[in-house]
Amino acid sequence: MGRGVRLPHWTGTPARATPRRPGHWRIAASLSCAALLLLAGAASQAGEARPMAADPALEMRVNALSAELRCLVCQNQSLADSHADLAVNLKNQVREQLKAGRTEQQVIEYMTDRYGDFVRFRPPVKASTWLLWGGPLLLLCAGGLMLWRALGAAKFVSPQVDAQAAEQTAQLARLLEPGVLHPGAKP
Repeated sequence: MGRGVRLPHWTGTPARATPRRPGHWRIAASLSCAALLLLAGAASQAGEARPMAADPALEMRVNALSAELRCLVCQNQSLADSHADLAVNLKNQVREQLKAGRTEQQVIEYMTDRYGDFVRFRPPVKASTWLLWGGPLLLLCAGGLMLWRALGAAKFVSPQVDAQAAEQTAQLARLLEPGVLHPGAKP
């Protein structure tokens, strides 16, 4: 082999002059993933576009009436707030009835006749809804009565219980005196 290129002796591990740095492709991939996550988060927060009627006054009436009617599917949401299919259908029914010339009261009566008093956020006070209107007051009174009785029972302790407690306290004091439990103990 003469004078030629001299090859280094192989030790089994490659020698590097500089530490390995991430390539530009890794940085670009990381930034792309972060951007996709941000876009996915923003898209999940976006709501559906509400259909607008040709008449803005009609749409305002529909929204006002939909705010007074409860969604039958969702818990404690109005038709205006809910995006459930049934809520959208009910809101469209409200829109069609208002277009037909019915008043807000007639639309509410139609919905109440069809779905019951549950569809209204403020059901009327009548015999079937007395418990609904008076229930919170009854629960508050019952809780107050139980608290009053519990505090009253603790306040009026019988004299016999007081005498027993005093006797037990005196016995404990005698037992804790030096020399009572351990006669050979020094005080």
